[in-house]
Amino acid sequence: MTMNTNTQKPSDHPRTLIFSQRNLTKILPFRCAHFEFEDAISQIDSAEMLAPRIDPSTRRYAFVKRVAYHTPLVLNPGIDKKPFHADYELFIAICGNPSDLLRINAVGDWRSHCKKAICLIDEVWAKEIGAYRNFLRMLGKFDLVVLYYSQSVTPVNELIGEKKCIFLPPGVDTVRFCPYPNRPERSIDVYSIGRRSKVTHRAFLKMAAEDGYCYLHDTTSADQVLDQTEHRVLFANLAKRSRYFIVNPGLIDRPDIRGTQIEIGNRYFEAAASGSISLGERPNNGDFERFFDWPDALIDLPYDSPDVKKVLEDLDKQPERQSAMRRTNVQQALLRHDWVYRWEEILKAVGADPLPQLETKKKTLAKLADLVMQNEGHGQLVHQTLT
Repeated sequence: MTMNTNTQKPSDHPRTLIFSQRNLTKILPFRCAHFEFEDAISQIDSAEMLAPRIDPSTRRYAFVKRVAYHTPLVLNPGIDKKPFHADYELFIAICGNPSDLLRINAVGDWRSHCKKAICLIDEVWAKEIGAYRNFLRMLGKFDLVVLYYSQSVTPVNELIGEKKCIFLPPGVDTVRFCPYPNRPERSIDVYSIGRRSKVTHRAFLKMAAEDGYCYLHDTTSADQVLDQTEHRVLFANLAKRSRYFIVNPGLIDRPDIRGTQIEIGNRYFEAAASGSISLGERPNNGDFERFFDWPDALIDLPYDSPDVKKVLEDLDKQPERQSAMRRTNVQQALLRHDWVYRWEEILKAVGADPLPQLETKKKTLAKLADLVMQNEGHGQLVHQTLT
């Protein structure tokens, strides 16, 4: 999207300004879901993308971040300030963690040009809130703060002194991940990305070596993504070709960071949207049951479980149950966990009306969800009906 100019007519001017981090840092895999949400907002709202660049010659960011950890001093990490000549009804910024707030603070006087401001933060653990206190105080500029971690809402509200934080789980581009209308063969037996149990990983490797299972897993550590959209498309294509998908709560192997906090990670939503069968640890935090309340939404597989072969063999003896699980996962994701529903909740929270594009998208998702349940095996019919 292009930035607005003074020659734009008010009726043509976007109502929502999206501050994107996509040009300010190397793109790590976890950030690609943030950019997917930004792109979804652009499709269902009248939006303009503000994606400033940081001066590549400067090494200020690491220094500025260290300063903010230890003092209330807020410095510019090397971003050119932007003059704002137009007003917006809404401003939204998506952060990976609280340190990203430095970039938003540095871009210029956006606050006086935006009627309502929303900040979404992906990862903020209650145990680390004290360390991030100087960053989190920057949330005073926002009318609404959205957190992906439900158990961090209260302590963040206590720190900033206002009850402006709400919990909203992550979402997914369900159409991108949906295996319909042209369902691919599920040629990958087990898909595991990101953090994993060494015990369970060894068990899957043994199955791959001895029993011919196709076990797809990471062989490198997370590093820079070349193109965020291509990464999400590839991820979705692999997920909807996978029979089983390993899921676990966020930072399950790092209690030193998360403490006793249990949070729902993105993988649960992505696995459901792809029609894979989720295997993993159940996040017993009171929230998981609200968002995944259908039968067989998750097959419990304790972290560090060596008994994966028996679990898969038992499930493979129940093809009708598997088929029902896959269809229901896709249906529920389409009806409840697309980014469109997350944006709708944010609009409600700030008292803004949805635009017609949002309702159109919801109707398309509902139609696809209905056809997923009614026309198993009839991909062409699904395609014809939707178009």
